[in-house]
Amino acid sequence: MKTQSLEEARKSLAIERDALTQLIDYFDGDAFGRAVDILARARLIVTSGCGNSGIAAKKFAHTLCCIEKSAMFLPTGEAVHGGTGAIKKEDAVVLLSRGGMTSELLPIAAICKEKGASLITVTEKEDSALARMSDVVLKMNIERESDKHNMMATSSIIVPIAVFDALIAALIEETGYNREDFALIHPGGAVGDMLAKEAKAK
Repeated sequence: MKTQSLEEARKSLAIERDALTQLIDYFDGDAFGRAVDILARARLIVTSGCGNSGIAAKKFAHTLCCIEKSAMFLPTGEAVHGGTGAIKKEDAVVLLSRGGMTSELLPIAAICKEKGASLITVTEKEDSALARMSDVVLKMNIERESDKHNMMATSSIIVPIAVFDALIAALIEETGYNREDFALIHPGGAVGDMLAKEAKAK
């Protein structure tokens, strides 16, 4: 490996570290609290996004299921071909769009509002079309991506994943979710083995 390649790797780690540090600085506790209240009472939580944002949204949906909040990731292509039929008034929809203008997400937001479901958007642009339709906007602010050309979705994915993880942490506290609950639904893998051993030791 070239010396410069290692230097670029170190720069990447530093840029992403700084992006998370800055998130703490501009974190809006009031908006975050409203989002937690909406998610805690939702019958179903639907997440969506495009590209790497979609991957982050899908991970959030899975983690919500891991704390026994009913959730699903809705691909944008399926959403406009009947997939939004899953959304009801008692539900919450979480959309991730850095610029807040992702054309594939705008129909989902419009249908969500027509049905009376709650809409949470994670975006940089608080005056964007998606933000204006939202009940809650969770702010992200990316100064730059972590690669040398400032073009890969790196910092702009790390930050929303951190926001989603913070929501999970708050919901665990809000709902009283515990290790015993998790042990029941996660029997597989190393985590399942560890939780099973803990249960037997009690």
